[in-house]
Amino acid sequence: MTIRETLEQAECQMLSPRAALSQRSRGREHPDDECQVRTCYMRDRDRIIHSKAFRRLKHKTQVFISPEGDHYRTRLTHTLEVSQIGRTIARGLRLNEDLVEAIALGHDLGHTPFGHAGEKALDSVSDCGFRHNEQSLRIARQLEKGGRGLNLTYEVLDGIVCHTSGGKTADTLEGQIVHYSDRIAYINHDIDDALRGGILRQEDIPSDLSALLGCSHSARINSLVLSAIRFGTQTGEIGLEPEYADAMEKLWQFMFQAVYKNPVAKGEESKGMDILKRLYEHFYKNPGQMPEEYQNTACRDGLSRAVCDYIAGMTDRFAVARFEDLFIPKFWSKM
Repeated sequence: MTIRETLEQAECQMLSPRAALSQRSRGREHPDDECQVRTCYMRDRDRIIHSKAFRRLKHKTQVFISPEGDHYRTRLTHTLEVSQIGRTIARGLRLNEDLVEAIALGHDLGHTPFGHAGEKALDSVSDCGFRHNEQSLRIARQLEKGGRGLNLTYEVLDGIVCHTSGGKTADTLEGQIVHYSDRIAYINHDIDDALRGGILRQEDIPSDLSALLGCSHSARINSLVLSAIRFGTQTGEIGLEPEYADAMEKLWQFMFQAVYKNPVAKGEESKGMDILKRLYEHFYKNPGQMPEEYQNTACRDGLSRAVCDYIAGMTDRFAVARFEDLFIPKFWSKM
């Protein structure tokens, strides 16, 4: 028996009957030899971690564009926090931690520079529209590894594309955990960053929410994670107990008004959006100035899709550098 088969057998013995077992995966789009050491979900996690798109997340905005200081979240640190929260909930419910981790690590691969502002910018100018969860799926299926994609399992791809609100619910409970973990993570770490940036004070947070959830970053996350575990244990479903679900919704509404619409916190957003819109217009008119791989994509999938692929893959600073190179006059010097 291989190490992988031993791990798969342990899953059958230890995990809930409702868990997505590795040996029952619906498989990959393209057949692949099994690994002797890792289950299919472990392998997906490793493929995501070693991808170029994952490495670029360290230089992509979470909420605050170009903050001064080393302790503000980036898209990468957000991703790691989602993974940690999701694995804790999965462990508490005896679900598949490896599947949760793979989905969490891949859920934001398709995010643009400048956070959701960049997503809105591309969506507003592109003929084909733009959604970061759909772009994450596109990266995993097609764009990585020179156009071959990562060839992930169905369950991981489903969890990635279904992690956002308002769309299809993930087929697995593990994918549904990532949906809640994403929300728990970003609301709470955005509070932490806003406090650090002087945009919020602790006393600004509604007292009834602090009384229920706690007054610190760790206390709020712990309260919501425990609620998710209790709810799942009692109902067999993924969610929060009604009182905690209501509190998290109220906390999001508070953050929306106090931080997400705050001109101090979001003062640079319009500049980031303008940069991406100008870049899109330029490369749409001048596709020959994109790297060859994106010119090939334009022939296969259409020019608008290719331009979105190119721009969405940029880090914040690379987008700024390309903008400066294209639109900012260079100082003339006589050689």
